[in-house]
Amino acid sequence: MKTEEPINFQFQQLGIIHSCYREKFGIPRQAGIVTAAESELELLSPFHQENLIRGLEGFSHIWVIFVFHKTMNEGWRATVRPPRLNGRQRMGVFATRSTHRPNSIGISAIALKGIRRGNSKLILELGGADLLDGTPVIDIKPYLPYADVIPDALNGFASQPITTTNIFFSDHAENISKCYEKNTGRQLITLIKQVLAQDPRPAYLRNTTNRRHHIALWDIHVIWESREDFFLVIDIEHPNS
Repeated sequence: MKTEEPINFQFQQLGIIHSCYREKFGIPRQAGIVTAAESELELLSPFHQENLIRGLEGFSHIWVIFVFHKTMNEGWRATVRPPRLNGRQRMGVFATRSTHRPNSIGISAIALKGIRRGNSKLILELGGADLLDGTPVIDIKPYLPYADVIPDALNGFASQPITTTNIFFSDHAENISKCYEKNTGRQLITLIKQVLAQDPRPAYLRNTTNRRHHIALWDIHVIWESREDFFLVIDIEHPNS
């Protein structure tokens, strides 16, 4: 059998993600976990055309194919330490959804909340996305339950149930969060609780306590501390104010 030469491909960016996640730390490991996360997919020229999305409004979810643009220059790894295994075991990169892949491409099934038009823009409103702000999008496909849901599929090493952590707010942080919600209409408190409940810390910090962490959401920084069996949100900062 003749060995074919590898083919190199070049794809054109057709959209960009505008997301509440301004840095990698804190992004959920799968879409749909943080339902309060609000994102938009803006179609770029020449793809911001009605003809390209005709019929899409009839679907509740879409597949978003994107590029891990922040880790492309870090190279790929044959094996990685999946967070679901608490960093204790190595698995082949093709057995995981790690960003450190030979081709830096990701795919997420995301709720399509609506389609917005105006000011020469065409925007898909997304719910529960797991995408970094500024993520390049290279394709969109409709999610088809009859084809995409496989009831008897096996989860492999990811079959362990996801544990969550209780989240509490200091009075100071809660007051600032409520003011922010009133001024912006955003579900900040729910978003923070859902993001932190999944314990975004890297595996080597999972057993530490009384250590402060920062997460950037929208235009604010969330300062929180890990305690024995819960996380405490201490402060909400506006870096640009």
